[in-house]
Amino acid sequence: MHHWFESPPGRYLLAWEQARFDEAVADIFGYHSLQLGMPLLDGLRTNRMPHQWLALGQEAVAGSIAFLETGNGDGALQRRAVDLLAEPVALPFPEASLDLLVLPHTLELSIDPHAALREVERVLVPEGRVVISGLNPASLWGLRQWRARLYQRLGKGTLYFPDVGEFIGYRRLRDWLRLLSFEVESARFGCYRPAVRSAQWLERCSLMDPLGERWWPIFGAAYFVVAVKRVHGMRLLEPAWRTSRQPQAATVPIANRTALAGQPATTAPPWKRTENDNRNIV
Repeated sequence: MHHWFESPPGRYLLAWEQARFDEAVADIFGYHSLQLGMPLLDGLRTNRMPHQWLALGQEAVAGSIAFLETGNGDGALQRRAVDLLAEPVALPFPEASLDLLVLPHTLELSIDPHAALREVERVLVPEGRVVISGLNPASLWGLRQWRARLYQRLGKGTLYFPDVGEFIGYRRLRDWLRLLSFEVESARFGCYRPAVRSAQWLERCSLMDPLGERWWPIFGAAYFVVAVKRVHGMRLLEPAWRTSRQPQAATVPIANRTALAGQPATTAPPWKRTENDNRNIV
């Protein structure tokens, strides 16, 4: 998939996903964040967490990996070192230790996507977020891949995508997230241009993006999901100044301002005062 993402349709897809990641992770706060896979996309570029890591599978080569510097297809490449070599199904992090996980096409390229998602649930803190992007099988790109597979069985044609991994539909992914106590916070589809390989034809079909987003939004070539880990029965800790008891104000007796010196002031209401009590009032 690395070589396909460097092709014109791959750069078109990465540009859309990079913009979505920049919007989604900019306001997610915490201390530890992790990106799993996809070295050509910087999913944590706009995030402000102090500790950020990039993890790739064992098949990746240790050292510098090319990253897209900008979110468009003409952006220059910059170099960044891989922090970890780890498989998504076995992350080297303790339970409830990460605040944010970014999975750009990680699940569909994993050997066991459901096990990888369970591992994500394990390392995320309560109320932590996972951001996932993937290819939509119910799209023009997915239809071309399905047709190419059919022709390939007959000995004709070539695949549009490399024959690695499998498409995971949005509804299927949403059911997996619900089973693991995740709540889908937002979901979005994009990339409505047809499955062509030429950059010139992709540019000519640019009008299909606004039309598709309005008229057939669920048939985009890619989807983007932000989910929150919910823990039922969890009680959030409040600041100490909210939980401490405030001292109650004591009642203060009101004395007669005109009481004579050396004589007790009357506290009886006017209708219960006697003649002797009224003499004490000036």
